[in-house]
Amino acid sequence: MRAAQVVTTTGPADVVVRDVEEPVPGEHDVLIDVHAFGVSFPDVLLSKGLYQLRPEPPFTIGIDVAGTVVSGPVDGSGFEPGQRVAAAVPYGGGGERAVAPAAWTFALPDNVSYQTGAAIPMNVLTAHFALLDRAGLREGETVLVHGAAGGVGTAVLQVAKGLRAQTIAVTSTPEKAAYARQAGADHAVLAAGFKEAVLELTNGRGVDIVVDVVGGEVFLDSLRLLAPFGRLLVVGFAAGQGIPEVKVNRLLLNNIDVRGVNWGGYAMASSDYMQRQWAALRPLLESGVVSPPIGSTYAFDDVARALLDIDERRGLGKSVVLVKGGGPRRSSARPGV
Repeated sequence: MRAAQVVTTTGPADVVVRDVEEPVPGEHDVLIDVHAFGVSFPDVLLSKGLYQLRPEPPFTIGIDVAGTVVSGPVDGSGFEPGQRVAAAVPYGGGGERAVAPAAWTFALPDNVSYQTGAAIPMNVLTAHFALLDRAGLREGETVLVHGAAGGVGTAVLQVAKGLRAQTIAVTSTPEKAAYARQAGADHAVLAAGFKEAVLELTNGRGVDIVVDVVGGEVFLDSLRLLAPFGRLLVVGFAAGQGIPEVKVNRLLLNNIDVRGVNWGGYAMASSDYMQRQWAALRPLLESGVVSPPIGSTYAFDDVARALLDIDERRGLGKSVVLVKGGGPRRSSARPGV
């Protein structure tokens, strides 16, 4: 079979699609005939050898997978050949076939396409974990989302909407702000001067939750925007400006929290956590409240281009690589947006 592989950790431009041996499922695994897989910032980091997981090259990228079951476990997991599924794996999903533990594999609702299915697992489950388990989101609270036009950002906007929160998107350009509004944001402001704009929107109160996938310079102003008992969630550092530091007296004086979000480390160590998440999210998927926007789709042989677009911050929403059927569709956003 063919797979998108990191042969040398020299970056996304050197990821290649080549022939490899088909993966062999274990007794608790599902073998999936892959129709589409999602690519994201962790794949870029994997290609550079900078991710917290550092498999020895050569290895196959791909965290989010959608396709049909070839075979499932014999332990009553319920997965049958031909069934439409999505799955999450640490890496290894970006091939014509992939193996995923049954605990990390989910039946796709009838109204969810393979492309959308490949956009769901990591981003939407991360958003759900961040908002409920880490932030303890309550109905009616206000959530500010940095990097709101990206894959995780748009997922947070939609999950927050499904949980009856108010949302404010922060983006770097007006085009991205418009994209975030289309994804479900109640308000959108630009990163330049975002603190003043958010204070104006909230009549000086600030926000209950900040979801930060950017880091860098926005961090301190995000802390200043937290209302009493507010929570800042650290999800990532896409800005690449180093890891911010917190003076803890600020937390004490204002009764605010900074909380880390590591969905993968927690969820993949639990036997049933992802399945419980999927069950909770399924009504939102079936209703269409959560339907991750796909900014671009790519042909299988163009996977390096997909990763470069993410690395150079050209992507909007989720980027999906098509393994079976359908030609590539580029985002309507202008290059460099």
